[in-house]
Amino acid sequence: MASPAIHQAITEAAAKYRFPEGRVFEYGTAGQPRTANSDLLNTVVFAVGLLAGLRSKKLNGQWIGVMVTASHNPAEDNGVKLVDPMAEWETYATKLANAPLDKVADVYNELIKEIDIKMDNPARVVFARDTRASGSRLVGILNAALSATEVEFMDFKFMTTPQLHYIVRCKNTLGTPYEYGEPTEQGYYEKLGEAFKKVMRSVKVQGHLTVDCANGVGGPKLHELIKYLPSAEQGGIDIKVVNDNVINPDSLNFECGADYVKTKQRAPPSSKAAPLERCASLDGDADRLVYYYIDENNVFRLLDGDRIATLAASFIGDLARNAGIAQKLKIGVIQTAYANGASTDYIEKVLKLPAVCTKTGVKHLHHAAMRYDVGVYFEANGHGTVTFSENALKTIKSAEPQSPAQQQALECLVGLTDLINQAVGDALSDMLLVEAILAHKGWTTKEWLGTYTDLPSRLVRVEVADRSIFKAVDAERKLESPPGLQDKIDALQSRYNKGRSFARASGTEDAVRVYAEAASRSEADDLASRVANAVKEAGSGGDA
Repeated sequence: MASPAIHQAITEAAAKYRFPEGRVFEYGTAGQPRTANSDLLNTVVFAVGLLAGLRSKKLNGQWIGVMVTASHNPAEDNGVKLVDPMAEWETYATKLANAPLDKVADVYNELIKEIDIKMDNPARVVFARDTRASGSRLVGILNAALSATEVEFMDFKFMTTPQLHYIVRCKNTLGTPYEYGEPTEQGYYEKLGEAFKKVMRSVKVQGHLTVDCANGVGGPKLHELIKYLPSAEQGGIDIKVVNDNVINPDSLNFECGADYVKTKQRAPPSSKAAPLERCASLDGDADRLVYYYIDENNVFRLLDGDRIATLAASFIGDLARNAGIAQKLKIGVIQTAYANGASTDYIEKVLKLPAVCTKTGVKHLHHAAMRYDVGVYFEANGHGTVTFSENALKTIKSAEPQSPAQQQALECLVGLTDLINQAVGDALSDMLLVEAILAHKGWTTKEWLGTYTDLPSRLVRVEVADRSIFKAVDAERKLESPPGLQDKIDALQSRYNKGRSFARASGTEDAVRVYAEAASRSEADDLASRVANAVKEAGSGGDA
């Protein structure tokens, strides 16, 4: 139980806020709800502050992170994420976030008993925010919750979400054989900079890269990272940074950024890229990355998370073979149902690697990746990373090279284990990874795109009265309810050449997302439209 003093402090602190009438909050795959009225988040952020302290105590004082961000959402939105990807604490977060404010201290005590927390354990929390105008106020509320519960905390001010994940990993591995790095922002830049130099020792980047930073926190952080990278003359990257306006908060994610490029299937209007120029876009908190270019015929060409996954898996597999350790490393590629079917075919038939499908959400992908020595996971939206098991790290670092070529491959693999942010998908780290691989392969983006041909696809959002009736199974590729809807989807997709479609409820809003792909653009569009209509009928109580 919390002491009477802490119980009183929680009650007094919570009394300053007002619970929004008629709202029920739910902790989803992207953290606590992202909402257009950030005032509605006051009580949610307070609850997450209480929960972060409890989580740290449960883990005997390990550091827990809290990130205030709404990622790729519009500037007026905000949200909050617990940086603790291995935790299954959604139910506790939901319970605290929906507790009446005069009862929140009682619910806090109930959770202490339910989770069996030793209250004499220390509690340590780090937090940061993106550039949204509401972030400062919400961080103040987080501060109030942590202070009321006597939690030790550190405010890292403005950071990308992956930088905060990096800090948490570093702090929790200090003094262990698995130290991850210096737990500071500078330590992050130094680690990436040194690793990039190691990986690029024998090659040079060709051409230059234009990076759209979504007018978010990734802009100033990329400018800082560039200072730690070798110059173009030294074999580094010539990077042109665009959409890095953090002075005007309303410009965040407006007609730019990774989500815009992925969903609209076009370059940001502000982009003045020349034909064949290599371009990349981050999202608002810099945990997503997509590449694109305009071809000779002025046609937009996208290289999304599926493409990054296949590029990374191919390169790491080649390095393992060149280093003579391929038989000792089990490599797997983790995708979601949104992955293009052509990428899955390429992984299994050309790369000869297992492709595993999980439910949407980073924690599902991360857990599945950890079952491999090298787990490559990316969502099609551009969020992803590569994990290396303890066995993989030992195998790579203890291998005895039998030739200069093996030595070079091993050194490159060692560099990759530091260049890749294994804690979470990181747009800046992933960008350096892509640039390094393209340099090693001597590929342009056009040659990268040529590895396989995507099936045309369409993503449609269908508003429904109650998303909870849409219950998915089989890694969200099938619906078990409403009754009869999956049979209708199966019948529809069977009419199209290479037709595939599924529907899943949104994790954050009353909507269902319908994905469809087929051999031609017209077939993919038609299939998506017909499945969306079936979903609409089922959602309104009609006959599916």
